[in-house]
Amino acid sequence: MTHVLNGVTPLTHLGVIRVEGEDAASFLQGQLTQDFGLLGLSEARLAAYCTPKGRMQASFVGFKRAHADILLVCSRDILAATLKRLSMFVLRAKARLRDATAEFDLYGLAGAAADDAAPGLVAPWSRADIGNASAVRLSPADGQSRLLWVAPAGEAAPGGVAMDPQQWMWGEVRSGVAPITAPIVEAFVPQMLNYESVGGVNFKKGCYPGQEVVARSQFRGTLKRRAYLAHADSALQAGQEVFHESDPSQPCGLVAQAAAAPAGGWDAIVSILIAAAGSGRLNVGGPDGAQLAVQPAPYPLLADV
Repeated sequence: MTHVLNGVTPLTHLGVIRVEGEDAASFLQGQLTQDFGLLGLSEARLAAYCTPKGRMQASFVGFKRAHADILLVCSRDILAATLKRLSMFVLRAKARLRDATAEFDLYGLAGAAADDAAPGLVAPWSRADIGNASAVRLSPADGQSRLLWVAPAGEAAPGGVAMDPQQWMWGEVRSGVAPITAPIVEAFVPQMLNYESVGGVNFKKGCYPGQEVVARSQFRGTLKRRAYLAHADSALQAGQEVFHESDPSQPCGLVAQAAAAPAGGWDAIVSILIAAAGSGRLNVGGPDGAQLAVQPAPYPLLADV
């Protein structure tokens, strides 16, 4: 039975990088995996910021409040380092970057609260202005609606019953879209977290750091790891190694995101070797650690579409 998600919760674990100026979109176009040059005001984008070797050092939900005012929402624990690195490459571009976390209040809305707040937003990564707030439709959790709500600091919270933040985090896991947080910085190329299948990579845009590696992973069949949903009876956390019984001497993957499950135990997104997901016992934290039960991602992969 699907657990019903419904309500509103503050998202204090997230922060905001604000990019302003006439070159804001063109600057991000050259840095991230998504096309910000063609981004409309009614859309948002899931995007990754990669190293030259194609490893994800940050991920964002990005959108334009105006054509020269772009917000990048990311995990607060990587914001300072990400802002510092992005700022190094502004050079002559007319773009100003700053930590704008204090300027906005962020909320997560799920279920009926999400549908009531923004009934016109149906497709994932669609966006609308509601008063002074921006609402972004996120990937669903077990078919249930989810919204990211970004409002100027001090405005009234969106309507809806209060929801436990842990419920929101569990819904994040069940959506199958793992954000980059401190424990997994530089652990994955985007496809290892299925980002190309959930709107996180644009293969038609121009160059960005790591593009050759990301493209090669996609088009030359070199990808060996994918993201899956998983469940264990004991606590899980991002960054834990996963082991397969066929080779207990070395890990076959990592936990990317985890949260307590309402019905008991813990659910997670794990990125593991495709071969290891097919059969055999999987353990987390060590060869003798808690056993993982693995399920497919909750969406079709791009190669399967």
